[in-house]
Amino acid sequence: CMGLNFMPSHQRNTLPVPPPTKTAKRSCNTVISCYLVRYKAECSAPKAFLAMDSKWEKEMRVAAGQFAVTAQWQTNAQICVELMRQAAECGVSLLVLPEALLARADNDPDMSVKSAQALDGGFMQQLLAESRSNDLTTILTLHVPSGEGRASNTLVAIRQGMISAQYQKLHLYDAFNMQESRLVDAGEQIPPLIDVNGMRIGLMTCYDLRFPELALSLALKGADVLVLPTAWVRGPLKEHHPLSLLAARALDTTCYIIAAGECGTRNIGQSRIIDPLGTTIAGAAAQPQLIFAEISADYIRQVRESLPVLRNRRFAPPQLL
Repeated sequence: CMGLNFMPSHQRNTLPVPPPTKTAKRSCNTVISCYLVRYKAECSAPKAFLAMDSKWEKEMRVAAGQFAVTAQWQTNAQICVELMRQAAECGVSLLVLPEALLARADNDPDMSVKSAQALDGGFMQQLLAESRSNDLTTILTLHVPSGEGRASNTLVAIRQGMISAQYQKLHLYDAFNMQESRLVDAGEQIPPLIDVNGMRIGLMTCYDLRFPELALSLALKGADVLVLPTAWVRGPLKEHHPLSLLAARALDTTCYIIAAGECGTRNIGQSRIIDPLGTTIAGAAAQPQLIFAEISADYIRQVRESLPVLRNRRFAPPQLL
């Protein structure tokens, strides 16, 4: 269950050479008990990467965790806590988890909204308690009640026992014969950037990926990294959509992208960590996995010097309708 890791060996003529992908070496013994997925990880860097070029000093280890959400929020909270614990043990600074983590049931498409909890509810209290024990920043989304029988799809960033940022999903998934807006209220504000170890993080959620304006808006505000919790629904050739869009958004913005996807019978998984040139540096398939990569602020700077698309733009910055 080790994540797939891609290390570009070729050099592009006029583009900066990517830093070595110092991906965590790990054994991944997966034990499933009462749907609790436990990841046992050995996270020391491979010896080949210990003598890295000093020009890539400004690095940060990041991770994406994917799993199949169950119908019981208590079980899902346990899985999130375990992924947070393993990520922290591996020296991760930023962990991204999937979208809508409270509850899911194949025979009840409204389960996520029916299970909505306030941000001071039992689910978040368990995650906040775990976050008090380390410096890890964790990103995820859950449904929060917004009215009678309605909810908002809310992204939260948590660190050291506190919610450091919130974002209500702007683009609701009214596509492919689904209608998220039937029970979910859309957000009205572009999300704030957050700081993690000196890198500026832009927040997005799932269907937002199809709309380049949000990613571009965040990049123009200074984002270095875009994070994306997802629950990408299965469908004919649909697994190709997020992979193409992730690469496109990375190239549009010259940002890293960390996308965590829910897996299981309904959703495709396919978590990815993408570099600013659209290259996959860590990826998962369709099973529960925790993937890691090192990202470099110096590399972002060098890419933007060689590919200055944010400076070369001729159009005005996007505006929220």
